[in-house]
Amino acid sequence: MGRGVVVGVAVGVAAAACVVAGVVVGKRVKSRRKWKRVMGVLRELEEGCETTVGRLRQVVDAMAVEMHAGLASEGGSKLKMLLTYVDNLPSGVSGIGIDIKFFAFELSIYTMSSVRLTFDIVMNEKGTYYALDLGGTNFRVLRVQLGGQRSSILDKDVERQTIPQHLMTGTSEDLFDFIASSLQQFVEKEGNGSTPSFVRRELGFTFSFPVKQSSVSSGLLLKWTKGFAIEDMVGKEVCECLQQALIRKGLDMRVAALVNDTVGTLALGHYHDVDTVAAVIIGTGTNACYLERTDAIIKCQGLLTSSGGMVVNMEWGNFWSSHLPRTSYDIDLDANSPNPNDQGFEKMISGMYLGDIVRRVVLRMSQESDIFGPASPRLSMPFILRTPLMAEMHEDDSPELTEVARILKDVLEISDVPLKVRKLIVRICDVVTRRAARLAAAGIVGILKKIGRDGSGGITSGRSRSDIKMRRTVVAIEGGLYTSYTMFREYLHEALTEILGEDIAQHVILKVTEDGSGTGAALLVTKFLHRKSLCKVLQKTKSLDCLKLMGLDLGTVMKFVHRKSLCKVLQKTKLLDYVKLLGKIMGQVTPVLLFFTGIDRLRRL
Repeated sequence: MGRGVVVGVAVGVAAAACVVAGVVVGKRVKSRRKWKRVMGVLRELEEGCETTVGRLRQVVDAMAVEMHAGLASEGGSKLKMLLTYVDNLPSGVSGIGIDIKFFAFELSIYTMSSVRLTFDIVMNEKGTYYALDLGGTNFRVLRVQLGGQRSSILDKDVERQTIPQHLMTGTSEDLFDFIASSLQQFVEKEGNGSTPSFVRRELGFTFSFPVKQSSVSSGLLLKWTKGFAIEDMVGKEVCECLQQALIRKGLDMRVAALVNDTVGTLALGHYHDVDTVAAVIIGTGTNACYLERTDAIIKCQGLLTSSGGMVVNMEWGNFWSSHLPRTSYDIDLDANSPNPNDQGFEKMISGMYLGDIVRRVVLRMSQESDIFGPASPRLSMPFILRTPLMAEMHEDDSPELTEVARILKDVLEISDVPLKVRKLIVRICDVVTRRAARLAAAGIVGILKKIGRDGSGGITSGRSRSDIKMRRTVVAIEGGLYTSYTMFREYLHEALTEILGEDIAQHVILKVTEDGSGTGAALLVTKFLHRKSLCKVLQKTKSLDCLKLMGLDLGTVMKFVHRKSLCKVLQKTKLLDYVKLLGKIMGQVTPVLLFFTGIDRLRRL
């Protein structure tokens, strides 16, 4: 009897052990299935975000083609390709030029579709200039002091102001009166005698909202963004609204330049390095601009500039191509945004959206399994995970990924996450960031391809890379996503080298600028102020004929060589011999020989 009891107990224990083992095994199997589903979501994300070199080069080609289309006609492309009427960029180091009193002429030869001879103005960028920077809920007032040729910025003062919420939805008069009052208080603090009280101050205005410009100092507001909704302002002349506010406040200032932040970045980049040909901002939003030949701007045929070029504001955030690697998360984000089917490129690469893409992936994983524990309602809140927080998780190099755990707990209310799951979060951040950075690199190369600086000779060139001699090419770049996010920056540089190849990439330099949106606007004021002053002097001295030389082809220029007023200028600058030399050899040699003969002669002057 006792023996039977023992056997029964043993059987019961064995059965219980089997049950426990079955439960444990079942949980493990279930856990593995859940993890497998999560890894399936990750693999799907990785495949959807794949950016091979081949695909990136397709994006490069698509960008260049869309740029051509946007320059050919209004509405011909997703890229607006807006004219800025900035045709001369400031330079801290002047080119070839000899001063005549306070201005000079620069004699330069360059080849585009034909050999051309142009005279360009080289001005001393000297004095104190002001700028306003309105690009969001804050605006800044700047004062920049320049020291002249071959000199850098001597001094810069900046004040920041927050725009009250009620002014963002009030009237245009209230908004600009507030801005003018802040500027007035800033100017009154100058008090260093750098600008005499009787001298009218010139103002550069950085206005980072969609504007259709009609000149360098005028433009109509197309629409508000970034939380502004001042209905009576849409369709109005932006500079005129500010100018009237300045008058009401008794400020003797003139709005001399209206630019957006990207153009300001290009101006500042060119001031420090004359090889700068484009500018890109990659921050909360993204945009790019570059220096284009005027004869390539087909939608404005007959456009004349003194330099033969003009800065074009691409508004590249709206770029779109079927070659862009779009996922279901991008589609959902776009559909739920205030501007669906708009700014597609920006929604894939800018700081406004990257954090939310990661949130959407984590939400999907939490719906597929319980690896994050009980479902957190915060995961369903759009934009709760901002990109700076995502970057902190991505770049967390602690052994236990403590920053990842902290952000998940504090922001998304997900606690007690295992290390394996924290590593998964880092991997998601890496996939999303890598795609964004590599697409941004493709966009930059697209610009270089359009202007023939990618080693291919341009989109219509049939030459091989071995036939192209690369010039040093600088792209000014600004924005917190690039400057503050190390992994993003490294992935962008890596992609740039992969697309261009090491031999070409070594000639392309991405140079960070600081405060291009403000300081760049002040620098642009110097160019247009001095040009206006020069015109007045030429009119008074009856030398207006000299201005006719700017932008004309070589044959037309030679018609003016013997004009008395021009000869006097050329004799004073000791360039008359050079012009005579060109006149003698015209028609006797090919344009190519003419070009090189001229360069050699120019070097000896």
